[in-house]
Amino acid sequence: MAQLGDDTFFRRPDKQVNPVALIVKHLAGNLRSRWSNFLTNDGETNRNRDDEFVLGPQDTRSHLMAQWDAGWGALEATLESLNPSNRQQIVTIRGEPHTVQQALLRGLTHAAYHTGQILYLVRLWKPDSAWLTIAPGESASHDPA
Repeated sequence: MAQLGDDTFFRRPDKQVNPVALIVKHLAGNLRSRWSNFLTNDGETNRNRDDEFVLGPQDTRSHLMAQWDAGWGALEATLESLNPSNRQQIVTIRGEPHTVQQALLRGLTHAAYHTGQILYLVRLWKPDSAWLTIAPGESASHDPA
C-alpha cells in the first residue's frame, strides 16, 4: 500500500469494486471488533459493519492507516495472550459458538482474503511495484539447494 499514491489508494476500479481504502477500513474494523476482548465478547459489539464500506470526510489515508495498525495490534495482543489451554475454549462470533482454534482460523482466513485483494489492486494500479515474495521468473535464484 505504501507504493500507492493517494489517488490510487482511494481509486475505485469499478462501481461494484472496493478501493484499497475501503478494504483497509473494513478489515481494520473487523480486526478491532473481532480481536478486542476476544475471549469474552461476540466481536460485533461497538461495530457498524455497514459503515466500513462508506468513505466519509474523516477517512483520510492517515486515519485509515492508524485504524489498520490498531486492528492488527488487537490481533497481535490477543495472539500473545492465548496459550494452549485456550484452544478448545468456546467463543461466540455472530451468535455462533466456535472453539478458539476455529475462530482463529476463521479470522485469519478472512484477513488473508482481504490482504490478497489489496495486493491484487496494488499490482493492478502499479504493475511495476515491488514484489513481497519471490518475483515471477526468479525462483531459481532463491533455491536453497
